Amino acid sequence: MPKPVRITIINQFYLPDLSPTAHLAASLANHRAGEGDEVTVVTSNAGYVESPRWNEVVGQSEDSSDLSGERSEAATSASSYRTRNSASSRGRLATKSQREVRVIRLAIPGGGKSSLRSRLGGYGGFTAGAWLRLALLPRQDVIVSMTTPPYIVLAAFLHRLLHRRTKIVLWSMDVYPDTAEAFDQLGRGSLVSKLLRRINTWIYPRLDHLVVLDSAMGEVLQRQYGSTDRPPTTIIPNWEPLASFPNPATHSEAPGTSTAFEIWAEYSTNPQLANRDVVAYLGNTGTGHSFDTVIQAAGRLAHQNAAFLFVGGGVRRPTLETAALALAEGRGAPIVLYDYVSREQVPSVFAGAMASLITLDDRAWGLMSPSKLHSALAAGLPIIYVGPTGTNVDEAIQRHGCGVSLRNGDVEGLVAAVKQLSTDVAYREHLAQAARHAFETSYCDAATLPEFDTVINGLVHRNR
Repeated sequence: MPKPVRITIINQFYLPDLSPTAHLAASLANHRAGEGDEVTVVTSNAGYVESPRWNEVVGQSEDSSDLSGERSEAATSASSYRTRNSASSRGRLATKSQREVRVIRLAIPGGGKSSLRSRLGGYGGFTAGAWLRLALLPRQDVIVSMTTPPYIVLAAFLHRLLHRRTKIVLWSMDVYPDTAEAFDQLGRGSLVSKLLRRINTWIYPRLDHLVVLDSAMGEVLQRQYGSTDRPPTTIIPNWEPLASFPNPATHSEAPGTSTAFEIWAEYSTNPQLANRDVVAYLGNTGTGHSFDTVIQAAGRLAHQNAAFLFVGGGVRRPTLETAALALAEGRGAPIVLYDYVSREQVPSVFAGAMASLITLDDRAWGLMSPSKLHSALAAGLPIIYVGPTGTNVDEAIQRHGCGVSLRNGDVEGLVAAVKQLSTDVAYREHLAQAARHAFETSYCDAATLPEFDTVINGLVHRNR
């Protein structure tokens, strides 16, 4: 009987947290555990969103079978989260085992996105704990490091310093310091920037494999940090569990509608949404997203039966709140904002929408890859994308014909797209079917996890 492969995944967030990376890490961990591997996850007890909602989410059950193994861990960590600020738990390393996946949660201060101070506190606390925990782990065959917090992959290098045969995979979700420089959070050419870039030029040639989310991100990383000795690189887009998203077409009563899930109650109770063609944006309205084109288009759609729904949070939310007030009283298509909903509510929100909106600032090209795409495709929603070409969203639209790809500033194009989707049912249905096909063939776990298997198994075979 072959010896089980020892794999460790590092990421600051893990189930039951709301963050997309938490769910991706869990999906990969449970998949590899199901393959017979000894899987360890090093994570924290911090939440992506510091809110009482976190506890509400914990209390809900998972329907997906591949995530079922995390239920008891989720309930346990809920208690840990509620008490994590107590003196007894602060700074303590909490280790728990749960079925096949061993989850090591590091008790850290802060960690959420409510403020820069909280985020940096979480980064620092998790980094220090992860370095110590990785040093104490027995030899791992493969360590998969995600990029929250940035440079946490250095903990994997510390482990390899102690265990020379360990292979390191960097699963890149974003690019630093480039992202901070692009949005004026860090001075270009500053001492800190130069130091971080020197660290990158040390890291990337020493990776055993690099996984990126789209071709633009691969180009940026290879060009800047792997020009002389490039690590093997694979593009694997993010995904959603196929089992969590039944095909809406098999449950639809009318073309272009999604009725596999009960439609979110707000569509009927909120007069700004009721009986309107809703374009829905779910997730973070963060630094890398631009909404100027959307706001201008909303102002041009005053006499259309359309509305823009934003569910989530982020630093751009005040801009949207201001726009919503300005467009009130019929001066444009309503902009309606809600806080984050639980992951289990996402299909219901999409079920009442006409299309999914995704935006990206031009400066984020190659640095970020919107994860909003995959659940929208799973719901069989046409995609309206406003951002640069060459991103994962633009590539999906070009490859699968599942939506409309527009550039920032193309207000006329966005207005025309909303109007056509509102009036042309056959066109909307065609895009909806293409979206679901894209999900099933390229953006669900059944399609992407085998690609990860190829990467990990290839490294293990080289090692044995």
